[in-house]
This record gives sequence, structure tokens and C-alpha cells, in this order.
Amino acid sequence: MKLPAYRASGATLPYGNLLASHDVAMEGYFWRFTMPGSGRVVIALAGINKSDSGNWSTLGLAAHPGRFLRTAEHPRGSADPRTLGAYADNVFRGNADRLQVDFGDSHLDVRISNQRFWPHHRFGGSSYFQSVPALNQYWHPWLLGGRVEGSAVIDGQSWDLTGAQVYGEKNWGKGGFPESWWWGQAQGFTDPRACVAFAGGQVSAGPLRTEVTAVVAALPDGTVLRLGNPLTSQVETTVSDDRWTLRGYSRKWSVDIDGTAPIADAHILPVPIPAERRNVPGALEHLGGTMSVIVRRRGTIVWKDRSRLAALEHGGLDRAQAELTRREQLSQDR
Repeated sequence: MKLPAYRASGATLPYGNLLASHDVAMEGYFWRFTMPGSGRVVIALAGINKSDSGNWSTLGLAAHPGRFLRTAEHPRGSADPRTLGAYADNVFRGNADRLQVDFGDSHLDVRISNQRFWPHHRFGGSSYFQSVPALNQYWHPWLLGGRVEGSAVIDGQSWDLTGAQVYGEKNWGKGGFPESWWWGQAQGFTDPRACVAFAGGQVSAGPLRTEVTAVVAALPDGTVLRLGNPLTSQVETTVSDDRWTLRGYSRKWSVDIDGTAPIADAHILPVPIPAERRNVPGALEHLGGTMSVIVRRRGTIVWKDRSRLAALEHGGLDRAQAELTRREQLSQDR
């Protein structure tokens, strides 16, 4: 397989460019801003999707407290083939340095500097799975902190985002999202340099089907560790709609994560069906959950803390649709 075709399958060689578009069915971009002082969180997302009739976009802006959410199926979209960048006319424009989202009554405009980029050059968040062609999903947490300057208007109310803790990731795949997945991310710990993220789900490529979870922990001392290779650093995962329990370990490190959040507080986020040019309810995502983390080095605790502004997600089309139906029924019964 020649290199252009290999990359167009979604795969990336070791030391390759994970931020640029692979030109697959879905290129997903996600930013999260956490403000421990005010207890507020804002997320922005863009999926640049391909169909036979051209590119289109899944766009979203959401906030906590509350269940504020604006989404759109935008008829156009582009992903930068050279570096990180997602664009949908003037509705969504995001790169490594600036993010602008405009839904009319709600919008966001921030600049990001002093970025704490992913430090490992050989592999990204998906580790050696990034080199396997044609997986349904790849994941890379490229931004683990930085300096934020800017603001947002959320449902008519102005929010100052200057000084927020920032996280950014990218995911992409040949068919959109897996049948089932789980994900989490947290800042808002006692030390603002700490950042934790995990992602897992049903991964497939042709007849290959397996379940994989990756855990990333950026520690206050600057260490960034990743666990989740099935042979060398396994992650045991138990997930329900209101609890996330992960135990990751290697010969040197172990990470324990416990997350909780009531399903009634979750945002129901859209996911794209790229070929059909439409979004469907797909992800139950909490923006203000609780995440406790313990990191050990050769059995000795080197960092532990708790965030009460954690993102915790359980994804699956059937699951999200069932919760949406339940809420609609409750609304009708009132």
C-alpha cells in the first residue's frame, strides 16, 4: 500500500502527522474549557464528514451548569490536510491557536497560547493502533493545557473564559463512531497542570474486532503517561450509564479512575452518519461529573486528586435514543 492510500485509510506511521486531516469519513475535533473558580465548563465540537455529494459538518456548543446545547448539520466543512484545523464557513473555525464558534444567540471566541502539546512523538493516543489501516476509530489528545484568553455568550449570558483550563483532542475513522464507546476527561484538579483523559470502545477493521481503552494522565510534575496497550499496559474497564471504573497498569505505572454522574444530568450529543448527511443522538455526555484519580509508580502513590467538573461519556445510538425518548415522555407527563 502506497503512503497516500495508507494515510487515507486512517492510519498514521510512527512519528507521523496525527493533527492533519486523513480525509476519511469523519474527522472529529473537540475542545473543552474548564473554569474551577466558577464551576463552569464549555465544550465545542466539529465533525467534518464525507458523503458522495461532498463534505458536511456536525457542529456543537454545550455548557455546564445546566444542559445548554446548540447543534447543527452544516452543509459544508473542511479539515486542514497539513495541520490541525476544522472549518465550516463562519459558524466554526478552529485550529491550534484560536477557536471561533457562532450559533447566532450563542457564540465563542478564544485564543490559546503556551500550549501543552502531546509530548510523545512516536505514537499518539491510539499508540500502535494508529498504524493499523481502516479502523473505525482513532483517538489523539493533542492539547493537555494552555493559556486561554477570550469569552463566550451562552444562551444570551456572557461568560469570561480567560484563564480557563483547556483540553483538545481529535478523533477520526472510516465510518463515523463505533457501535459502543466510553470516554472521559478532567481538569479542575487542585493543581491546574493536571489533566486526565480516557477513551475506549469497540474497534474494528474488516474481520478484526476488539475492545480497547486508552488512559492518558498529565501529572503536575510534567510527566505524561499513557496506558492501554493490550500486551504491555492493560486497562480493565467497567462502564454503565452513571459510573466509569478503570484500572490501568504497566510494569512501572498504574492508574485508577472512578467516575460518577447521574444519567439525568447528561447532555445528549449528536454523532454523524457521514454517508447519509445527518446527525443522530449518540452520546450521553456529562460535563460536571466527579472523577477520582490515583497514579502509582511501582506501587507508590505519586499523585491523587478529585475533579468535580469531569466530562464522562457513554456512547451508543440505542442508548442515547432510549434516554431521549425517556426525557420526552417525562416532559409529556408533566
